[in-house]
Amino acid sequence: MLLEDKIQSRKAVVGVIGLGYVGLPLALRFAKENFRVLGFDIDRAKTEKLAKGISYIKHIRAAEIRSALDRFTPTSDMERLCEPDALIICVPTPLNRQREPDLTYVKNTSKEIAGRLRKWQIISLESTTYPGTTREVLLPILEKTGMRVGKDFFLVFSPEREDPGNPDFTTSKIPKVVGGITANCRKLGVLLYSAIIERVVPVSSVEIAEATKLLENIYRAVNIALVNELKVLFDRMGINIWEVIEAAKTKPFGFHPFYPGPGLGGHCIPIDPFYLTWKAREYDFHTKFIELAGEINTLMPYYVIEKLTEGLNRHGRCLHNSRILVLGIAYKKDVDDPRESPGIKIMKILEGKGARVDYHDPFIPQILKSRQIDHPIHSVPLDRKTLARYDAVIIAADHSSIDYDLILKSSRLVVDTRNVYRKKSPKVVKA
Repeated sequence: MLLEDKIQSRKAVVGVIGLGYVGLPLALRFAKENFRVLGFDIDRAKTEKLAKGISYIKHIRAAEIRSALDRFTPTSDMERLCEPDALIICVPTPLNRQREPDLTYVKNTSKEIAGRLRKWQIISLESTTYPGTTREVLLPILEKTGMRVGKDFFLVFSPEREDPGNPDFTTSKIPKVVGGITANCRKLGVLLYSAIIERVVPVSSVEIAEATKLLENIYRAVNIALVNELKVLFDRMGINIWEVIEAAKTKPFGFHPFYPGPGLGGHCIPIDPFYLTWKAREYDFHTKFIELAGEINTLMPYYVIEKLTEGLNRHGRCLHNSRILVLGIAYKKDVDDPRESPGIKIMKILEGKGARVDYHDPFIPQILKSRQIDHPIHSVPLDRKTLARYDAVIIAADHSSIDYDLILKSSRLVVDTRNVYRKKSPKVVKA
């Protein structure tokens, strides 16, 4: 049976490589549409949990996983990469210490696939990267097998667009951009994703698809940097940036609201723009907007510390040896993802300045030692007695489940980076 017929009849086997915030929802979506799915991840702890119907991502219910297990098989056995008719790559694309693209996971995954590649497989890369990656990095690795793209196998790029924790936009409802190395690759990619996504948007090349994702995130990074810079200026002028934004967004055209914060977090916005910055050097081009936005957003945690220090001084305390509670170390509201979290960055800065720091996050009970944090830390309870021990509380992520009235009543000083408190209070410092 031809690959096209297999996809249309739901007889194609789909493999999803990387079962994180992008890959797992995608695998479950294919399973829900009656495809047989193999979910690959090098982390055995993840595949073992999934095989038992246990979720490790807050917004994905265990019941959803359990209901898919008759069609969804999680595995760490890369020898099985030859089984799927479609392989979708959802692995991390971080930056290295020099803030340059680290394609280690993409390259290693491509080599694993190449070692087991068979005819009539379609491979789709979803990991965010710079324009040219699919053609210049993946394609040569796969064609070393002697097989030819568009004839023996098919290669596409379709950028992920997951927004974890957003109930309004689930995987099936977010339009999917698809670009192929050849026209036949694109045709099969569109057919594959059309089986699970309400609207698929074909584009003329993989480079267009790669650049689309970068534009989406650069647009957000630059505009967030703009309001962050205005936040600092308006604070000096005695103007409330949040009220300004609320007034400006009443204009029904020509304005889209963005909101300031303690810094950028997550796996996309703080990282993806620098993929294009790196690639631009190849063309002797300097991406001034991207780099300036990155500089402004990177400075925001330091601005929070500055406002904290001012608040402590007014209470007759210095930052050194003060006890500080950081509230929310997820990178945004109501998720359990701490990647590139501004809350963690704030904790590290405070520790470096001699403060004694704890955190509370209802979704992240502990932080393990990692690139972001030097030692394991556990979330402390949030109650009147605990709050009374701290000189200040910093609201870094405004989770819905937090009792903010309790915090205001029980704390000596609150540094509010998310505009939780709309009314003025002598206890509250806006940052």
